[in-house]
Amino acid sequence: MTGELPPMRASDAERERVAEALREAVAEGRLTMEEFEERLELAYTARTHADLEPLVRDLPVPASMASPAPRPAHEPAGADASWPERIGGPATSRWGLAVMGGFQRAGRWVMPRAFTSVVVMGGGEIDLRDARFEERDVVVRCFALMGGISVIVPPDVEVHVNGVGIMGGFDQAATGDGAPEAPRVTVTGLAIWGAVGVERKRRKADIQREKQARRQEKAELKRLRKERELDGSKRELDGPGPDASGAAR
Repeated sequence: MTGELPPMRASDAERERVAEALREAVAEGRLTMEEFEERLELAYTARTHADLEPLVRDLPVPASMASPAPRPAHEPAGADASWPERIGGPATSRWGLAVMGGFQRAGRWVMPRAFTSVVVMGGGEIDLRDARFEERDVVVRCFALMGGISVIVPPDVEVHVNGVGIMGGFDQAATGDGAPEAPRVTVTGLAIWGAVGVERKRRKADIQREKQARRQEKAELKRLRKERELDGSKRELDGPGPDASGAAR
């Protein structure tokens, strides 16, 4: 039995392109300031393409809404690339070990088809938010004895958690579907007097970029309001113009 595909998640770049279309529309008089402010807020809080599409459905598509240029072949695909560009390549690390200490795998590394982590009275972190993936289907094996392992995944990947906790915990809250082209991450293993946590989190860079965009939008809205107020004040000072006979009304 086949189910419906999950709605496609919207990226920060797509939200920004919709915001730019709204800016052009209000500048051309197609939207009032009230409509612009309302739609802009919805654009920056949109989670899927279905949330973004109605915001520009009744507007012409400007050049700024065009898809970004393709990445040159020699340029490596980072976390801002589409999922197909982030899958493939040799793994950079296949295991992590911490005995009364800790280990971390984060940043731009290549997640192997299977990564094995072992902690004994220690801790480990496996962060996949900026990672590439050796294959689309990957497995994270976690074994924690009197310690803890944290697995951090991007919000739009498919996640399956089937580990076992004995006098400990194996968090399955992050289990769920992802975007159609995103990797499938399976977290498995054993926690004895320890814990394995799996969490969906956005990248810090994405959060900072969104905050910066919001600050810029607030500044732009303030500037537009001020221009509108000055324009209204100028019309009041100029007074009524002459009538058809040339005499002042």
